[in-house]
Amino acid sequence: MQITNFLKHHYRHFNAAALIDAAEGYNKHLADGGKMMITLAGAMSTAEMGIQLAELIRQDKVQIISCTGANLEEDIFNLVAHDFYERVPNYRDLTPADEQALLERHMNRVTDTCIPEEEAMRRLEHSVLKFWEKADKAGEQYFPHEFFYQILKSGELEQYYQIDPKDSWMLAAAEKNLPIICPGWEDSTLGNIFAGHVISGDIKNVHTVRTGIEYMIYLAGWYTEQATEASKVGFFQIGGGIAGDFPICVVPMLHQDLGRTSVPLWGYFCQISDSTTSYGSYSGAVPNEKITWGKLGQDTPKYIIESDATIVAPLIFAMVLGQ
Repeated sequence: MQITNFLKHHYRHFNAAALIDAAEGYNKHLADGGKMMITLAGAMSTAEMGIQLAELIRQDKVQIISCTGANLEEDIFNLVAHDFYERVPNYRDLTPADEQALLERHMNRVTDTCIPEEEAMRRLEHSVLKFWEKADKAGEQYFPHEFFYQILKSGELEQYYQIDPKDSWMLAAAEKNLPIICPGWEDSTLGNIFAGHVISGDIKNVHTVRTGIEYMIYLAGWYTEQATEASKVGFFQIGGGIAGDFPICVVPMLHQDLGRTSVPLWGYFCQISDSTTSYGSYSGAVPNEKITWGKLGQDTPKYIIESDATIVAPLIFAMVLGQ
């Protein structure tokens, strides 16, 4: 409890106090029998959020994850190519010529971290293409995360592991067969690669990888089954964008479009945000706005922490894990 005790002693006001309130609300939600969805936007996997997220998964403190295609694949990139990554602490000083030099070395930059194309992206492409082609020839269709689960469970990539496997949230999720929602997977490196293989004819059926609409249908079934008055589902949103915007809409869809009005609203809501509300961004909308859309209720515990998710999320997770 060393981290928790430190935070409770020093984090007393403003965004710091909101962090404490959100973590305690998360714990209370679970203690009351609730379930939790965590959503991952941005480059949280490249930020190595998996170190704690994997433990949350193992301890059943998260029951479903929504993430971008980038976060889905980048955890595995890090798993198999970590030693080839390069950190660029002076990234703000890079000139266009410096950036061109990185491109020529096939180093794709994410803020201060460069992902190596050959060791990460192409290595994973080599494996996943075999699974895509096998499913395509058999007339089978799977969600993006299901293909990754198949690869991880096959053990094919184990020879390339360069981090402690316990720090990979995708490995932990695969071992639990955790439900994952990945809206907009097409907007990812492997989504682009898949499109290329369809165009070239390697994959005959574009629907071999199932789509975002199918993800919403899947989520609607999961939420209807899992969310009860005795066990509501909470929503812990890291960043904004489609990873959060897409899944939170399942509740108004169930109520307004399907007439399943007995399904509870989300039972807890927290967002770590760096978006500005006054710009009209959905990602920056304060939680109360979601009441008007039928996503949250007026009595739903709501928290917003306006800060850097790479700093805030590990601290909240530490409190949830009792560290």
